[in-house]
Amino acid sequence: MDEKLRGIAARFGLGAEVAEIRPMGAGNVNDTFLVSLQDGGRRVLQRLNSRVFQRPEQVMANLRVLYDHLAGQLGREEGRWEVPAIHCSPEGGDYVLDSDEGCWRLLGFIEGAKAYDTVQDTAHAREAGRALGRFHRLVSSLAPARLHDILPGFHVTPAYLSAYDAVVDEGRSGSTDSRWCRRFIAERRELAPALEEARARGELQVRPIHGDPKVSNIMISEETGRAVALIDLDTVKPGLIHYDIGDCLRSCCNPVGEETGDPAAVRFDLDFCRAILAGYLEEAGGFLTAADRQHIFTAARLIAFELGLRFFADWLVGDRYFKARDRQHNLRRAVVQFRLTEEIELREEAIRALVAELS
Repeated sequence: MDEKLRGIAARFGLGAEVAEIRPMGAGNVNDTFLVSLQDGGRRVLQRLNSRVFQRPEQVMANLRVLYDHLAGQLGREEGRWEVPAIHCSPEGGDYVLDSDEGCWRLLGFIEGAKAYDTVQDTAHAREAGRALGRFHRLVSSLAPARLHDILPGFHVTPAYLSAYDAVVDEGRSGSTDSRWCRRFIAERRELAPALEEARARGELQVRPIHGDPKVSNIMISEETGRAVALIDLDTVKPGLIHYDIGDCLRSCCNPVGEETGDPAAVRFDLDFCRAILAGYLEEAGGFLTAADRQHIFTAARLIAFELGLRFFADWLVGDRYFKARDRQHNLRRAVVQFRLTEEIELREEAIRALVAELS
């Protein structure tokens, strides 16, 4: 594998010899490797998951549109903010294919910054909110029509509910956790269309979204503690920014993280919620409407429910989408997200009050 990786990396014309290639991160979808060069430079080599991204050329086209759009704005931004550079092959392509038609790309490595699996404190939470708010502000002038919808139905909760309905009677069952998950979904089916119905009524508008702004995709400067990048841009597409806002709150306000083995420890931290919303609105408040603000609680609740639904459905069909360490991994993940949904429901009044206070 090391020799294969070196050969693929070399196809991008690195300009220096490869010193080492090693696995990087713990992403749920793509295979990611850190390429260290003899001259001290570092790059990120990724193989896109073809089961998830069936049109990788569209993923890369979106990334190029986004990169070019942001490159024209970053010079006017105060403070450090980076977008991982796209390294082309000598032929000028943004990606290369291996002998199995796998799609590989090489991106810049963001030096002096790191991501965390959980929020460390309220200062970190505020930076997470600022990162998403800055991203939304920077892409707000990008016409959504310029982006491919690379994952039709992604973050459209009714579609996930329909997919779940199609497999639930055929999937595995019998454990206490799986029976609890089925009941949980049955009791909250009416949640699924909340944001899509608001869009259909004209209350919410389609904009460019990140698609996966969880805490581990937010890069924090090791020197200043400030957010300097939002990475993992494969899911950038037209959509509702509420999917991003909800996902950021879902991910960042659960101090034990989505991979905890103790669902009873899951909670929704209101101090983190306040900090995230304050940071987000500081950056993005200028273009949000009253309706946008009104649906923030709905988004947080819905996205936690949606991710639990996706984890559970994937477990039922044998873990086809999310990488799993063992056969029960996605079931445990589903239980965590449903517990978090309950926590968010218990704090509805407080969350709505925070939105009103900070708006």
